[in-house]
Amino acid sequence: MQNRIFILIIILVSNLLLAQNAGKEIRCEIIIDAPAEKVWLAWATEEGVKSFFAPDCKIELEVDGAYEMYFIPEAEYGSKGGENNTILAFQENKMLSFTWNAPPVLSQVRGQKTHVLISLTELNQNKTQVVLTHDGWGEGDEWDKAFEYFSSAWEFVVLPRLKYSLEVAPIDWKNPPKFETE
Repeated sequence: MQNRIFILIIILVSNLLLAQNAGKEIRCEIIIDAPAEKVWLAWATEEGVKSFFAPDCKIELEVDGAYEMYFIPEAEYGSKGGENNTILAFQENKMLSFTWNAPPVLSQVRGQKTHVLISLTELNQNKTQVVLTHDGWGEGDEWDKAFEYFSSAWEFVVLPRLKYSLEVAPIDWKNPPKFETE
């Protein structure tokens, strides 16, 4: 009888933890002084991505097409950054969804994929709201480290660089701008 109760408690706690992580997500937003079409092109084209996200990339704008970011272009494949990610869905000037992986240093979870959704809302002809949602998190030490890393990277590096690239100038990858919260 005690074994059954113990097993039942373990199952209940496990289900509770899984339910908590099922709703775990990163959500951040930014307003950019640019039309939605320009913001879209920044996310959806190689030229655009190179202007703010990564110094090199591979983008195939189609479902299951490549959405790879090479943060260290000279490294061997698998250590460049965001390799083997793909586009899940898109709607021009409105939404882009893609898979994402953990940095190479988090080897236990790197091979698994999370999901990123970029939603664009044109507030007027020259102002766009960008909402980034990142979900699909597992549990454990490396998952927690990946979650912490991206919680900071999306909000304090990637989105500010997007804004800077569209409002000031493309990122100079040899001397990228620093932002107050970095």
